[in-house]
Amino acid sequence: MKLIQVRKKILNIETTYHEGGEAAQTPLQIGVIAVVVNNPFAGRFADANELAEFVKQGRNLANEMVPELVAALGGASNIETYGKGAIVGVNGELEHGATWHEAGGWAMRAVLTNAKSIVPASKFVGSAGSRLHVPLHHIEACYVRSHFNTAEVSVSDSPRPNELLFALAMSTGPRVHERLGGLRVEQISVGDGQR
Repeated sequence: MKLIQVRKKILNIETTYHEGGEAAQTPLQIGVIAVVVNNPFAGRFADANELAEFVKQGRNLANEMVPELVAALGGASNIETYGKGAIVGVNGELEHGATWHEAGGWAMRAVLTNAKSIVPASKFVGSAGSRLHVPLHHIEACYVRSHFNTAEVSVSDSPRPNELLFALAMSTGPRVHERLGGLRVEQISVGDGQR
């Protein structure tokens, strides 16, 4: 039984040239791909088995989304950060958004083969037009502070009460003009996804 039905898909690439001061030598690109899907569990309690099947189908959906986002950012070798998030329409529950943790995260890590760090996430129950702030951090080591950032996505008519908005986000580098210290990319050495 097909549980996921996509109503719309959004792909957005934001390019930042400067944040005051001189223009960056390499502009930062932040990309978000999001889908608005029906929530087959809206208005009722779903057990773990039903949710597990939804996760499985969500992984198939994410496997289609990731290559499109990666291509829009110029290829896997350009990706330095990632994150994921969900907005649950008001007839759903937070656990419906949590189905995106495994589905979205593993799909990104399968394509970004050097990714070791956990994929950060955000989720909440909200109404159409809510803004989702997707946390971003470095794909190899989550303590690389220069790459802490946020991607935003909002769709004016989504999610409707019986829908979900699922998003994946990536960027091509650190914040423009980052200069507040912490672990540097060239200092990543442990290989544990943290340092």
